[in-house]
Amino acid sequence: MSGVADGGAYDVTETGTEDVQGERSVAPAGALGVAELELKPALEAVLMVVDEPATEEHLARVLERPRRAVALALRELSEDYARQGRGFDLRLVAGGWRFYSRAAYADAVESFVLDGQQARLTQAALETLAVVAYRQPVSRSRVSAVRGVNCDGVMRTLLQRGLVEEAGTEPETGAILYRTTNYFLERMGLRGLDELPELAPFLPEADAVEGDSPEGIPSFDVDDSGDSQTDH
Repeated sequence: MSGVADGGAYDVTETGTEDVQGERSVAPAGALGVAELELKPALEAVLMVVDEPATEEHLARVLERPRRAVALALRELSEDYARQGRGFDLRLVAGGWRFYSRAAYADAVESFVLDGQQARLTQAALETLAVVAYRQPVSRSRVSAVRGVNCDGVMRTLLQRGLVEEAGTEPETGAILYRTTNYFLERMGLRGLDELPELAPFLPEADAVEGDSPEGIPSFDVDDSGDSQTDH
């Protein structure tokens, strides 16, 4: 903004945007626009908060730079991290760039992630999981019939752990069916259910122990924390 005061000229330059009253708000001293930021640190800052690989096009657009410059900077950063032996990589995966922990330090990462979270399944949960694995898809009441105790609480625990999941409903009764998940296979070190040990012949047939209810035995209301009093 330029003008005249007391007969002398003055020149004041302001940066900012106009508010609803038409007045201009002055930007903080030293503030830079996105396009004026140093490219590599800006890329690092953005990539620290992405939850999926970011494409070069997207990064170039938000940082207001040519894609070629962004692509070159990303590759130079990746090479720098590798040369310095940093604990993380910058990788081009699935068409985009993202930070990953370096494979050489996988044991350290696993130790941190699992620290205090390696809670073992109870005997009741292991037995219930075995029945689901060998009888799937199977309803909760049929699992309870095989085990001889109510399994509602334990089934909720297995669902929360991601070891079992819903698999539709039983045509005859409308009961929800359950099956094991891919996470179950990962934890067991199996490529598929066909690699389960041959234990099915030793489990009693659910039909032989079913009660009078449509699903085998009555369902009981129990707390989410576990099974009924007869199942610990």
